[in-house]
Amino acid sequence: MNEVIESTTQADQVHSQLRSAILSGALAPGERIRMNFIASDKSVSLGAVREALSRLAAEEIVIATAQRGYRVASLSAEELNDLTETRIALEQICLRASIAEGSVEWEASLAAALHRLLRMPEFENGDCLQLSMAWSQAHDSFHTALVSGARSVWMNKFRSSLYRQAERYRRLSVPLRTGDRDVAGEHRQLCEAALARDAESACALMRTHLMRTSEILLRSPLLMNAERLEATGA
Repeated sequence: MNEVIESTTQADQVHSQLRSAILSGALAPGERIRMNFIASDKSVSLGAVREALSRLAAEEIVIATAQRGYRVASLSAEELNDLTETRIALEQICLRASIAEGSVEWEASLAAALHRLLRMPEFENGDCLQLSMAWSQAHDSFHTALVSGARSVWMNKFRSSLYRQAERYRRLSVPLRTGDRDVAGEHRQLCEAALARDAESACALMRTHLMRTSEILLRSPLLMNAERLEATGA
């Protein structure tokens, strides 16, 4: 029994560490994941690494390849466009439902989530190339709070899955941002529109908010480089 618990704990740790490495870009899109190296480096069993990778594959963050183990899922402009438009549509559906169905408790939790997000430094030690993990968690909590008033469990599950997929792209866009984007202001406007129960304005703001992130990446050579890495099988 203790061995099972230890293996599960190790898998949880490896899952969290690999997920963070992929989202931060430390493990590049298309990069092969060396299971033996990870097991040795993290001082965990190979079984724990396999379990962690299996869970990441279920999240579609890594891809299992025939007889070649696992690779970090690739990125592409085509996928980003598809993901962004699909996510916008689902975020707007969830947001409309949340505004229509949300209680006073939902309003309070949303206001609290915004307050926490705005108080968190976005970058580690002022380094605009290194996004703060605490800020990322607060950002996730804020966007979740926006739609948490909706009663549909399945709708929010699908929305959460798309959020996870989009998170890799969003984090990669951060170092590419120019100084003319007021991310805090965008979040504040989203919250104010939702609390005012103005679904039309909130949905329009959500589209603009998500499209701005997508456009930053589409204007950069980053996706081209990611596609080249995937094509060469590096």
